[in-house]
Amino acid sequence: MIGMKKHKQIQAPERDQIAILLASGTSLRQIAKKLGRAFSSVRDEVVRNSKDGAYQAIRAEVLSRGRNLSCRKINPLKDPKIYSYVFDKLRCGWSPEQIAGRLMKENRGRKIICHETIYRYVYSKEGRKKNLFEYLVRKHRKRRTWYGRATYRRGIPDRVSIHQRSLKIKQKKQFGHWEVDTVEGKGHTGVHTFLERNTRFYQARLMDNVDSESGVRVQLQVFGKLPRQARRSSTFDNGKENYNHTKLKIHLGMKTYFCDPNCAWQKGANEHHNGVLRRYIPKKTDLSTVSQIELDSIVDEINDRPRKCLKWSTPKEKFLTRLSYYQLQSRKEK
Repeated sequence: MIGMKKHKQIQAPERDQIAILLASGTSLRQIAKKLGRAFSSVRDEVVRNSKDGAYQAIRAEVLSRGRNLSCRKINPLKDPKIYSYVFDKLRCGWSPEQIAGRLMKENRGRKIICHETIYRYVYSKEGRKKNLFEYLVRKHRKRRTWYGRATYRRGIPDRVSIHQRSLKIKQKKQFGHWEVDTVEGKGHTGVHTFLERNTRFYQARLMDNVDSESGVRVQLQVFGKLPRQARRSSTFDNGKENYNHTKLKIHLGMKTYFCDPNCAWQKGANEHHNGVLRRYIPKKTDLSTVSQIELDSIVDEINDRPRKCLKWSTPKEKFLTRLSYYQLQSRKEK
């Protein structure tokens, strides 16, 4: 009897012997002894690789190789096309989840790569050598504490609480409801930002000064260009630039709501996008040195990134589709 072999997969020559011995009527235990294998190894080999009750060496080899290939899939990033796509989109500011989701959408729902695979590569030795972590939204793993803006001391007249919004607005199912915020820069300069809750479409306008007059002027400019179905309501924080919010109701028929003091998370979608904007325009930047054309270019890039909540469509795609529909309706009504 041959001595028992150390654990090793059954190879093609042994499969030939198993097939011959089985055909001659040899039992599995006797075959295992002749091959120096454990009885369970030979039994499992025959059970897994038999078809229609018959064991054939060539067919057993094919079935075994097929299983090995399916359970040892090559890392998707070893594919030059996928690697190039991932690397290009990281440089464009896309998150790993956005990249993985868009690839799945473009391949009809077939999962190409997991976002965790991208993260692991970014923080691997090879990824660190290439400084890939610099392309991520945050360059470190730990989350920072978010702080709300100071409440306007004079108080805001006719202020309606966010808790009085309808269920449609809360669930983000209806088009035309906005979140408005301000990104402040150096020397009282600022950027007034607008986010449509249903499509996540983001807009930004420069402000000469962060005050009530500049705030309502920019708000009327942005919302005044939209059909009424695309500007149903707006949710603000308690900053001084939102003091004249009642003009939106008077001139445009919009409803206005306000977050609780120091509760920026209540309009978290806008806050998230402002954080992305800060990647291009860091804190304490003198915004008088930034042109509206430059700002529009940044916002276009943000709106061209796919979102998980939109099933990996982009905010621009969703917003323009909805907007064109309501613009057509408005023309028919006239």
